[in-house]
Amino acid sequence: MEASGCWPEASPWIRPAMVDKVPRHQYAPDLLWVWDGSSWASVERTTDPEGWTSAVYGGPYESTVTQITDGLPTSSLSCGSVVADMLDSLKLRSGDRVLELGTGLGWNAALLAERAGPDCVVSVEVDPQLAADAQTRLHTAGLSVEVHTSDGAAGWPAGAPYDRLIATYAVESVPWAWVEQTRPGGRIVTPWGRLGHVALTVADDGQSASGWVQGLATFMPARGTDQGLEWSQIPHDGQDDSSNRFPCPVRELADGNLLFALRVLSPDIRITVSANDDATAWLHDGRASWAVITADREDSPGTAVQGGPRLLADEIVRGWERWTSAGRPSLYDFGMTRTAEVQYIWYEDAEGVRQRWEPTAPVRRPSAA
Repeated sequence: MEASGCWPEASPWIRPAMVDKVPRHQYAPDLLWVWDGSSWASVERTTDPEGWTSAVYGGPYESTVTQITDGLPTSSLSCGSVVADMLDSLKLRSGDRVLELGTGLGWNAALLAERAGPDCVVSVEVDPQLAADAQTRLHTAGLSVEVHTSDGAAGWPAGAPYDRLIATYAVESVPWAWVEQTRPGGRIVTPWGRLGHVALTVADDGQSASGWVQGLATFMPARGTDQGLEWSQIPHDGQDDSSNRFPCPVRELADGNLLFALRVLSPDIRITVSANDDATAWLHDGRASWAVITADREDSPGTAVQGGPRLLADEIVRGWERWTSAGRPSLYDFGMTRTAEVQYIWYEDAEGVRQRWEPTAPVRRPSAA
């Protein structure tokens, strides 16, 4: 964490809390899961202690998967860099009353309690077994945290109002109940969709919450969310494939600022860029459309091969052009506003003017119009 510059200077309490007072391994179960390249393989503490330890402390940017349901991860210890970043974004103070949505193993709740103090943290978990196990771990650690089994989307109104609210799972739309249960001037930190997390401050009149994007955290969605198909599950044969020139430098698709802008404009397109010397990007929409973009050199335009009813490469070119015409704003120039009626993303230009950044219509093949 130190070598990677992940300890936030503005929140010096986080480092001793994560390293010494509430160490990560104390909240890890004996059975973990690691990706072996083709499937999730189990790692048990009793039979493979070195493998188990490596899975718990894989690095500042690696999460530890602790539960698999129907072949997909449904609970984890989040990567240390993101945990520290989100706690820093929360601006938590001693004595603050905190609502956490998504207890999981209880580690984040323990960190919150270490900072806020006893009887200040309420945590909600939809999985009854996870909630019970987390409550046991927290009690064993001597931490006074309320853990309740419920759907986090409803918050926990019995304990409202809260000074701070933090979610450990991703939502596309911030539930209005979260805003209602956070006092005016209070802060809400949550992952947003598949890419990014935001920190919102509730307005003085309590009728809205607004704030900035904080980073590119990737979190699991709310339990029961349809995550769509993976790349390997989308049919790539027998479709109306097409090949055409891709006019932009393929390697730039790894730029987090561009990725976030494209994520707002085309929320369902998932982009993976190769980490090797060759410039290759894979796109899919989780349903039936896909594209592979390649280039001979990392700074050169490429060729896009596309299949399915949508032309995903054409779609991101259109979004890329919009991002460029807006002055190539960074992800930290973007923010979110949530009211009782609507949620929208905006970016602030060089003159300090905020402009909405709305999703665009998909680009479809003529035959699929």
